[in-house]
This record gives sequence, C-alpha cells and structure tokens, in this order.
Amino acid sequence: MRDAITVARRMGIISRSAQRNRRPTLDELDRLLAHFIDRRQRTPQAMPMHKVIVFALFSTRRQAEITRLTWDDFQKEHKRVLVRDMKHPGEKLGNDTWVDLPEEAIRIIDSMRKSKAEIFPYSPDAITANFTRACKLLGIEDLHFHDLRHEGISRLFERGWNIPHVAAVSGHRSWVSLKRYTHIRETGDKYANWPGLQLATGDT
Repeated sequence: MRDAITVARRMGIISRSAQRNRRPTLDELDRLLAHFIDRRQRTPQAMPMHKVIVFALFSTRRQAEITRLTWDDFQKEHKRVLVRDMKHPGEKLGNDTWVDLPEEAIRIIDSMRKSKAEIFPYSPDAITANFTRACKLLGIEDLHFHDLRHEGISRLFERGWNIPHVAAVSGHRSWVSLKRYTHIRETGDKYANWPGLQLATGDT
C-alpha cells in the first residue's frame, strides 16, 4: 500500500488536500518591496529580500530551491537553471531538474553579486522569517512565501501559456498537478511594466 501511494503521488493522481489559492495583490507586493528596499538602504548587509521575492514570483521557485541555485548551474544562453534536489510529492528527496527561466527571473539573477557559489546564498528559514515578519508589520494577512509560486504559475497561464510550457518552468513532473489552473483564461500580464521588477533589478 505504501508503494502504491508513493507511485500515485509521483503520477499526480493523489495530492495534499486543502490547496491554498491565496494570491498577493500588486499593492501588497509593492508594500513588501518598499519595506525591504528601505531596510536594505539603512542596513546594506541585510538580505536583499526584494530580489528574492521578485525572483520567486517570476521563476515559480520554492524558497529552499532558490537557496540551492548556483552560478555553475545557471545557463543564461539556454535560459535555464538546474534545481538541485527538487521537491516532489511523496518523496523526502527530489531529483536534480533543469527548469526554464522567464526573462524577468534572468534579470534578477543578473543583478546579483557573485560573492559565493550560490546565487542566493541565504537559508530558507531566514527567507521565511523575513517574509512573515514583514507581512505582520505591514498588516498583510494570510500571505505565505509559497503563495508567490502559486501566483507565478497562475501568471503564466494568464499569459496564455499551455501546460507543457508552464511545467517546463515550474518543474512539475505530472501535468495532472497543473489541472487546478486550467480554469484560468488568458487575461494578459498584470506585471507588464510593473515598477517592482525595475526596483528589484537595481543595485540596492
């Protein structure tokens, strides 16, 4: 039975219940970025959370995956990066997976300094703690860092991308896992000309 459950999870036939559908608004994201940019200007050694947030949104990566990305695994010419130990349902450890990077995510990587082997040399717990504290301070309710992944995937479908194209970015093994997004109809890109992207690609 245990083996059957593992296989079913890998195939996307069964998954966790009570899926979250919380999506950040542009106003909430603007407030978060303004908060972290201000903190960065006052404390230059602080983590550039504004860059991490925008990268998570456009790359659809989880916080743990973001912290494992390395410069050596980034292939700008092919617009892709190797995600080490990607999480998969039913597995404690995932597999190394190449994923496509939207242009916006590449712009964030280009703005990062090559100080260590990792592109984002921070810990997942620190990212979560910073995000949670900021939301509480700003009065943003019920928003989790992982909701940025949901927002990023939803955005791709809203731009009219099909399931295989989105899966190449999100890293989903099973397209069944993306069926929850099929109700989305193409509505354009609300992030087109979003000032937040420009702010996140700056030197701050």
